[in-house]
Amino acid sequence: MRNIKLTIEYDGTNYSGWQIQENGPSIQAELEKALLLITKENCKVAGSGRTDAGVHARGQVASFMTNSRIPEDRFAYAMNSVLPQDIVIKDSREVDSGFHARYSAVGKKYSYILLNSRFPSPLLRHYAYHITYCEKLDIESMRQAAACFIGPHDFYGFMSAGSKVTDTVRTIYDIQIAKEADQVKLVFRGNGFLYNMVRIMTGTLLDAGIGKIQAAAMPGIIASKDRRRAGSTAPAHGLYLDEVYY
Repeated sequence: MRNIKLTIEYDGTNYSGWQIQENGPSIQAELEKALLLITKENCKVAGSGRTDAGVHARGQVASFMTNSRIPEDRFAYAMNSVLPQDIVIKDSREVDSGFHARYSAVGKKYSYILLNSRFPSPLLRHYAYHITYCEKLDIESMRQAAACFIGPHDFYGFMSAGSKVTDTVRTIYDIQIAKEADQVKLVFRGNGFLYNMVRIMTGTLLDAGIGKIQAAAMPGIIASKDRRRAGSTAPAHGLYLDEVYY
């Protein structure tokens, strides 16, 4: 059998998340339906991670096994011809049989988009988290707080309830925060992220941006492993999975 790797971009607005669920449409289900149409096989698609409802992706990665003889680069064209317009295969290629989209990954890059303006934007309502103008963000304070996340830490306090993960140590390589006009973009790179970890980190950095949390308190908040001391979980619609590293 052949092992095919897909790089996928999608708008998560209309989906209940990556994973197949009974309560709504999912990205995984749409991909598997498309593969059934073009290969006549029930291909099981494995993703690099399970993005939540409303989360978007610029570089989600998936893999599947198939007996189909479709040329590797043509899977993208064939699947795009039957997928909904809010899911696009950006690249398809054959990889070694040992490759697995999830278990072969060594890191990920996420970004989070904030709209810091007096009024919300109807055009960005599904793609950026609106922070009211009265909460003018202190970008430098956010950067100082973000620096405390860099390196290996036990991020137990930055994980939502319901995760079955037992090893909660992750290494953050880099966090960049940039402001352009009324948009603020946070970019996170690390060897892995816990359930809702990026959204909780974002909520915590927002607290630093409005003066609710001081950067000097961040090491203690991380070390406490107490979810109550971190910030709120930022909404899903501002989050993007940008890239998966292998």
